Amino acid sequence: MPTATAKISGTTVASADHYETVEGNIYFPPDSLDKSLLSSSDTHSNCPWKGQASYYNITVDGKTVKDAAWYYPTPKEKATNIKDHVAFYGSKVNVSVA
Repeated sequence: MPTATAKISGTTVASADHYETVEGNIYFPPDSLDKSLLSSSDTHSNCPWKGQASYYNITVDGKTVKDAAWYYPTPKEKATNIKDHVAFYGSKVNVSVA
């Protein structure tokens, strides 16, 4: 599997050669994240088939990008493959596969 990378301003937030792709979004496994850059957000949203999503803010070089990533801590049955995996908004984070 090709390596997927998520970066903000050249700083790697996540990098993995194993990940899940759902609805065109790459979901990075928890062990691929630089958790020192992430902080929990109060934002939540709901997907009819995946369940309730929680969000992360990402801080790089003293600048915080709000709600730049999301994950499903307790996904519904059809989405258990992405439990705790993190996806990033392409408008806020550069996600590439090479």
